[in-house]
Parts: sequence; C-alpha cells; structure tokens
Amino acid sequence: MLAAAVGELVSAAQPVSDEQTGKIAAKPLFRDPVHDGAADPSLCFNRQERKWFMFYTNRRADLADAKGESWVHGTRIGIAESADNGVTWKYRGTADIDYGKDDYTHWAPEVFYHDGAYHMFLTIVPGTFTNWNAPRDIIHLTSDDLLKWKYRSTLKLASDRVIDPCVIQLPDKTWRLWYKNERDHSYIYYADSPDLFNWTDRGAAVSDQHGEGPKVFRWQDHYWMITDVWQGLAVYKSDDCLKWTRQKGNLLADPGQSPTDRSKGQHADVVVAGDRAFIFYFTHQGGKDALPDNPYSSRCTVIQVAELQYKDGLLTCDRDNPTRVFLPDPENRNKEP
Repeated sequence: MLAAAVGELVSAAQPVSDEQTGKIAAKPLFRDPVHDGAADPSLCFNRQERKWFMFYTNRRADLADAKGESWVHGTRIGIAESADNGVTWKYRGTADIDYGKDDYTHWAPEVFYHDGAYHMFLTIVPGTFTNWNAPRDIIHLTSDDLLKWKYRSTLKLASDRVIDPCVIQLPDKTWRLWYKNERDHSYIYYADSPDLFNWTDRGAAVSDQHGEGPKVFRWQDHYWMITDVWQGLAVYKSDDCLKWTRQKGNLLADPGQSPTDRSKGQHADVVVAGDRAFIFYFTHQGGKDALPDNPYSSRCTVIQVAELQYKDGLLTCDRDNPTRVFLPDPENRNKEP
C-alpha cells in the first residue's frame, strides 16, 4: 500500500460501494467490561480471523483507594473485536506482551500490518506510579496473530519521556513515526526508519502548541495530523509530511448531545475506508454522563466513532449525526452489510 495509515488503511483503489454504507453505530461504540477505562484506540484488521480488532489503553477506572495517578498506571492493553465491519464490538481480552515486569504500565498502542506481520509500537512506563513524573519509552513488538506479541527493540528517541507513537509508510517506502516529547513542552516529534527496526530522530514536527496522541493519515490527496490538545482535537494538513499547517478550530471540542458523548473528544485513531474516513475517540463519563452511585465515574472512559467530512480544504465531523460505520476487509472479502 502507498501509505499505511494509523491503525489500518483500506486503499482508495478499493472504494466502498453505495450499498456498503453500513449500520448506525451505538453510543458508546465500546465500553470496557473490566475496568471501564477504555482510551487511546488503535484499529487493525485481523487477517486470520477476518475481524477488526481495536487495541486500547485500559485505565483502571474502578481502582478503589487509588493513590494519586496510580489508576492510570499498571495498565494492560485491552482488545475488542468486531465481526460486522466495525458496527458492534465485544471484549476479547488483553494483549499478551512479552516485555517488562508485572507492574509495568502499557499505554497508547499503535498497531498495523505490513509484509506478513503485525507491528505494535507501544508506550512503556517501567512501573506503577502515583504521579506523572516517571520515565517512558516506546518499544517495538511484532505478532503473527495480533494476540501474542514479541519484543523487538526500544527506540532511541529525543528524550527519556516519550509517549503516543504513530507510524505510517511514506511513498518512498520508508517509515515515519510521530510521538509526544514530554521533555520539550509536549511538542510532537518525529523519527524516520528504512525498515521499522532502525530509527533516526529528526526533532520537532509540530511545535506551535502542546499536544499528544498524534495520528497521521492520507486522505483527500493530503496528509493529515490530528493531535489531542486537551480542548478537542487539533488538525494539521501537509503535502509532504514535513511542513504542517494548522486548521482553525478543533474537532470534538464542543460537547455532544447524546448520552456518553457529552465531553470533549480525546486521543483518536482514524481508519480510511475508500472515500470515507472514520474517527475513533474516547470521552470521559463525568458531568452530565456521570454514572449513578459510581464514585469513580469521572475516571471512566468509553470509545466513540464519528465520520470525518472534507469540504473546502478542511476536515470536520458532526458527533451528533448518526454514524453509519462500514470498515471493509482490506483484502476485499466483504459481505454486504
């Protein structure tokens, strides 16, 4: 494929037919049944099982008597699966990751398929901490089945506090990775690789504002970067993946009208499906969405989906518009919805 989008890209050479508009997705799209803390989604198609998988940070929202920020540490990567082209999702379990000690923290997976193998780039915090002041690394793992993962390397990047990897393949077949560098004002940095295994850091990619959770994808003849700026999602556009122009305003900054979707959208993934693009994001369940008799409700997070729109050179999305989801089989083995 020309450019492997974050999570999974379905080539525009295989457009979605008019009949494949999909069914309306529920709100929320997915709620974790274990800790109720699903966040930071990354989607990838399981070629063996012919299902879509969603990997996510599973924050321990239900942790009683949590000290400080311990509830967002000590996490394992959750997996949800969809057998109906992304309309409904059910819990599958946790990713079997061959790395570190039992108390290590796993955050913000980036998962995709390339050349016969699945790849995961993952944030690792070496322990379960009560504050945000721990070191963090990004590691590379591979898998044959999207379930059991083998450690390959720890990336040498700009600092000892790096999180939220995003990877795409460029037209020249090399690879580019974006991430948040917490040592430099939480700017978005990038690194390049010829083969996914050897990386050279290139410095700041976006430094006009703080942000995290970069997601880069190719759509409508442009490259796009979406970052979580804690007031919705900032949007940048580029023609070369080097010079980025920020779009005015943020996506998903204003509360939605539907229950469970009435807080800002955060840390998103995007799946491009032919001429359509879907944004998967998470929302907190406090305020109007607080759960009765749940003292930890404000920690709880769920996954939502909306369809991106492109008009006059800008990206938009209407979170209140019912979203008809259809994620095709990348190998074009779809059944009619």
